[in-house]
Amino acid sequence: MSDQDTRGSGPLDLNLLRTFLAVHRLGSFTAAARRLGLSQSTVTTQIRALENHLGRELFERRARGVTPLPHAYELAPQLSVPMDQLAGITGEGPSDSPAPVHLAGPAEFLSGAGLKVLAPLVAQGVRLRMTIGLTEPLLEELRAGRHDLVVATRRPSGRTLHAELLADEEFVLVAAPTWAERLKGQELPTALEGHPLIAYAEDLPIARRYWRHVFNRCLHAQAAITIPDLRGVLTAVTAGAGWSVLPSYLCRTEIASGVLQLLHQPEDPPINTAYLVQRPGSPSNPHLILVREHLLAVGKTWRARPSGSVARLDAQEA
Repeated sequence: MSDQDTRGSGPLDLNLLRTFLAVHRLGSFTAAARRLGLSQSTVTTQIRALENHLGRELFERRARGVTPLPHAYELAPQLSVPMDQLAGITGEGPSDSPAPVHLAGPAEFLSGAGLKVLAPLVAQGVRLRMTIGLTEPLLEELRAGRHDLVVATRRPSGRTLHAELLADEEFVLVAAPTWAERLKGQELPTALEGHPLIAYAEDLPIARRYWRHVFNRCLHAQAAITIPDLRGVLTAVTAGAGWSVLPSYLCRTEIASGVLQLLHQPEDPPINTAYLVQRPGSPSNPHLILVREHLLAVGKTWRARPSGSVARLDAQEA
């Protein structure tokens, strides 16, 4: 169908634009209806009316929420500032209070390094809404508009999302000092395989990767404890339950204080790359821009350790 056939010729109702922004920001007709105090059918009707007026579809309807189409990405930044200002004038919303920034990512990263880095922004009026989860479902939710930024453990494919390099995380082999003392003089990695292993999952994904990358062999061990949260793994290891492989940012403080000890320092440790992902287009929320730029700037200081030294997260000391 052509634009000439479908574009509306009359004046455009501003309520349609207000509803469009709510759907775009919240990623669902249902959530937008709740925010605006409308019925879902009214929101659906208004979006259809706006699409008919513009002669283009704005959203792809999915089983769970909606995904903005290219024209919606173009339209939202143009409308956000003037519509937010209008909402402030009419008393429908504060013109000087940007929306909260919805940031999602791994529990260990957001609850540790992420909060330490972003906490100072609260004094600047930034409001954060954090969601923890695995990369794949979080990226799908980002496409549906439920998050503003996602810290992902892989670069998403396709053009629906924009990814930037955030940081490299190095994995380190650690144990409490009592275990490090027992292992003195024993040959790695064989000696470790006979001692308790604390792992993230039953299939030992992190430890197995470390063994392949560093020792060029398969790991022959069973976990003494499994817990699907690396913070729990860290707690068990520092308590002396056994040894593990952890991301360096998570246990840097414990290593520096001597609560944990490095059992091995390879010249080429295994590394995971983290990405900061968002939907394409220029964000209109100044606090979203601030959070994104702050994370990327600090991410540049997160480096895998130089040979023979412990990894540093210098941003935490800034």
